[in-house]
Amino acid sequence: MNRIIKLSAAALLVLSAGTVSAQTTGFKFEFGSGKVKDGYTAITPATAFTSQLGYGLDFGSTANAVDRGGKDPLKASLITGDKPFFFSVNVPEGNYKVTVTLGDAKDSSITTVRAESRRLMLEKVVTKPGEFVTKTFIVNIRKRPISTGGEVHTNTREVNKLDWDDKLTLEFNGKRPAVSSVQIDKVEDQITVYLAGNSTVVDQDDEPWCSWGQMIPRFFKPGVAISDQAESGLTLASFKGSHRLDKVLSTAKAGDYLFIEFGHNDQKEKGPNDGAWKSYTESFKYFIEQAKAKGMIPVVVTSTSRRAFNDSGKVVNTLGDFPAAARKVAQDEGVAMIDVNAMTADFYNALGKDNSTKAFVHYPGNTWPGQGDKPLADNTHFNSYGAYEIAKMVIEGIKSNHLGLEKFLVDTPHFDPSHPDAPETFSLPVSPPSPVLKGAAFAKPAGN
Repeated sequence: MNRIIKLSAAALLVLSAGTVSAQTTGFKFEFGSGKVKDGYTAITPATAFTSQLGYGLDFGSTANAVDRGGKDPLKASLITGDKPFFFSVNVPEGNYKVTVTLGDAKDSSITTVRAESRRLMLEKVVTKPGEFVTKTFIVNIRKRPISTGGEVHTNTREVNKLDWDDKLTLEFNGKRPAVSSVQIDKVEDQITVYLAGNSTVVDQDDEPWCSWGQMIPRFFKPGVAISDQAESGLTLASFKGSHRLDKVLSTAKAGDYLFIEFGHNDQKEKGPNDGAWKSYTESFKYFIEQAKAKGMIPVVVTSTSRRAFNDSGKVVNTLGDFPAAARKVAQDEGVAMIDVNAMTADFYNALGKDNSTKAFVHYPGNTWPGQGDKPLADNTHFNSYGAYEIAKMVIEGIKSNHLGLEKFLVDTPHFDPSHPDAPETFSLPVSPPSPVLKGAAFAKPAGN
C-alpha cells in the first residue's frame, strides 16, 4: 500500500514500501529526537541512509540527538556530534536550493558545510547559545547519462565519486556542528557556472588535496550554481573526447558560463600537431565556439603556476607558451580572461620560496591517515589554504571583467595576490577520508 507524506508545498515524497520516488525534488527534514513539525520528516541518529529509504545519515555516520523542548519543534531539537557526519538524499539531476537551520537553544555551535566531493558551501557558521541561523546555498547534481545521447566516459578514480552518484550528500563538520533542519528544493532559475579543467580545478576527494573549483561555491549566494566538471589528468582534447563537453552543452542554457582552464597536461602532448599554438589553441577556440553557439558566456582561465623558483628566489614559468596561448585565444575570440597564471606567481613570490610550500601538498611523513613515512612534496597540487586563495583570485577576475556573476558574490572584499592571507590565519575543519574509499591505499591523484 502506498503512503503519501507531505514534505513541502512544492513537492510530495511518495513512499512505496518505504522507497523515495526517484523523481522527488522537494524535501523538508527535521533533525533531532523531539516533536516533528507538520510537513517535515524526522531525522534521528538512527535514520541511516539506504537505497530503499532514499535519505538519511550516510557512510556509517554517528551523531547525537539533542531535545531542548519548547514550542517550536525546529528549534527544540537538533543533531550534533564530536566528529563530522554525512546526510544524503536521492535526487534527480539538476540544481538544488539547500536551506539549513543551524544552532542550539542552550549551547553554542560552529558548523562548516560541504556538499558532494568536499565542495565548500558554508564556512564556520557560528551561533551563540539560543541563536539560530538559516543559510541557503545551491548544489549542482549531475549524472553520467547525456540527454542528447551517450554518457560521460569516467575513469576508475570516478567510479564511486560522490559527484557522480545518485545522491545529494552534505557533510556537517566543525568544532560543534548543530543541525536543526534541512530543506532541499529543485530550482530551475539559477545561472550555472560550468568549470572545465584538470586536477587544479577538480573536486578533490581527499585531504590534503584541494582545488579552487571546490572552494569557489562558498563565495556565491543563491542565484548561481557551480558545476565543477573538471577531472584529474585531462587536456582540452580528452575533456572533449570523454564527452564532458557534450555533457555541459546538454544541460547548459543561454546565460550560463563556461570557465575553461587547461595547460598542465596539454603541455605533455608531443604529437606533430600538438603544442600551445596548434592543437591547444584550436581546441580552446572550439570550446569557445561551442559555448557561444549554446548562448553561454565562455571565460578563459590561464593555468595555475607550478611552484618553481630560480636561484634568485623568484617564480619561473614551467608551462612554456601555454599561458600566453590562452591569453591570445581570449583576445582573438573577444572573451573574458582571468589570468590565474600571473596571479598565482605573484602569490608564491609574496609567500617566498620556503613559505609557499604551505599552499601546496607539502607535508612530513605520517601527517595524514594512511600516508606512511614518506613525505609529500607536490609542487602542482594545492591544499585547502592554497585552493582558497586561488578561488579568491578567480573572484577578483570576475570583478575586474565585470561579469554578470559579480552581483551574486558574498564576503569578497578586494584580494591582492601580492598580499595574501597569512597561512597561519587560515583554518578549515578537515574532511574525513572519502567515505566510499575507506580502506583504500593512500595515493597521490594521477595526472594533473
